Amino acid sequence: MINISKKLSVSTAPFLKDKDTTPKIMMTVVYTLIPIVLVSIFYFGLGALLVTLTAVLSCLFTEWLFNKPDNRLKSLKDGSGLITGLLLALTLPPGFPLWMVFIGGMIAIGMGKAMWGGLGQNVFNPALLGRAFLQSAFPTAITTWSPPDGRYFELRGTNAAFPFFQGKNIDTITSATPLAKMKFDHLPTDIMDLLLGATGGSLGETCAILLLFAGIYLLVKKIINWRIPLSIILTVTVFSGTFYLLNPEIYPSPVFMILSGGMLLGTVYMATDLVTSPLTPKGMWIFGIGIGILIVLIRNWGGLPEGVMYAILLMNAATPLINRFTKIRTYGHKK
Repeated sequence: MINISKKLSVSTAPFLKDKDTTPKIMMTVVYTLIPIVLVSIFYFGLGALLVTLTAVLSCLFTEWLFNKPDNRLKSLKDGSGLITGLLLALTLPPGFPLWMVFIGGMIAIGMGKAMWGGLGQNVFNPALLGRAFLQSAFPTAITTWSPPDGRYFELRGTNAAFPFFQGKNIDTITSATPLAKMKFDHLPTDIMDLLLGATGGSLGETCAILLLFAGIYLLVKKIINWRIPLSIILTVTVFSGTFYLLNPEIYPSPVFMILSGGMLLGTVYMATDLVTSPLTPKGMWIFGIGIGILIVLIRNWGGLPEGVMYAILLMNAATPLINRFTKIRTYGHKK
């Protein structure tokens, strides 16, 4: 008699599985972020390095703290905490106090991820939620920008400020970001400076060329869906281009809108977050168009020169509703 038990495999769906695991996807994203971090260190030196290390360590520590002992190693290995730390650092200025960076990392993981149930359960992008908290709690520090002036081995701004105390004798050089110059003084920035990153701003606002290549690579590897970045860029181009044609002396050009600020960083890495973006093709288009419209509205008429963070967070909140009303019809059922 033939023993067929060895040939029969009984399991539950899904039977077709993707070879890409969560850690593999996360590490692919990390690899694309490394050149961007290195360029920020090249421009801002020790300050950028310390801000990045602090953000990553804070996120990993909080990830470890909020997990059960038997799940801590697994949660650290999946790479999500590492990505959150890197992205949070890239949204901060190089002279930001390190103790504030550490608090931002704890908020990003604790309130942006752990309180929702962990990986895959959060509604808002954790890095942007941490940044939003820092924006509201420390508005002066987070809008104090250092220019890329070649001071590689010096601390910038208030990096070493003592927690909850304001230093009185700290000398620092500040500069306005391209968005602030355009919004308040109507002074444009050279496109080549935006492409190469030779401007003041957050760590991730450096070198638009690298961000473009990173986005293309992630699209080719199918880590991110092309609908979201394309819909954002098209919407910003058309919407901002309309106002630019009406009054080019006041409103920035579409090229400037795309290359300046956190537009590319948010479009490539935050808006395309697999957890906080819609699941359906139609929903992705709605999501991206909504982000693009909000970016232009906030940048042109909001109180702050930048609007990428709030645009993405607002559309994150709308994602469950978008998923609900753009469900794909199940085969054999009416729409």
